[in-house]
Amino acid sequence: MWKESKVYVLKNKELRPEIIWLYHNVLIARHGGKWKMTKLITRNYWWPEVMRDVERYVKGCDMCQRMKNRIEVLAGKLKLSEVLKKPWTCLIVDFITKLLVVAGKDAILVVCNRLSKIMYFVTTIEEISAEGLFRWKLYGLPESIVSDRRL
Repeated sequence: MWKESKVYVLKNKELRPEIIWLYHNVLIARHGGKWKMTKLITRNYWWPEVMRDVERYVKGCDMCQRMKNRIEVLAGKLKLSEVLKKPWTCLIVDFITKLLVVAGKDAILVVCNRLSKIMYFVTTIEEISAEGLFRWKLYGLPESIVSDRRL
């Protein structure tokens, strides 16, 4: 079938992807992205939603995704950390979970002093609350705590 001097491609699960594959792998457009491939395909062929089909094909192509330019906002300048004056005022806290239960404990709380890098490993349970966590204090209440886990 013809439509405006272009070959109209009927809805066929094998024919449309094969046409896209042929244009995707020619030297002119090899992994050239959806816009370039759509332009080349629509010179000779047409079907409803050709752009959508090409976009799906390109999203599924590993090579196209690796070569794709990422347009992202730059992170900005790095800020220097403040110089700590006293140990145990700023801590880094993390948990090691999903351990075997031994003596009723199934997790390890890792507490690291940011100034001296001294670490303590405290056995605990995985369902510990924030209140239970801060009952453990060796050097008083810290000024700041950095943690990946939401307490």
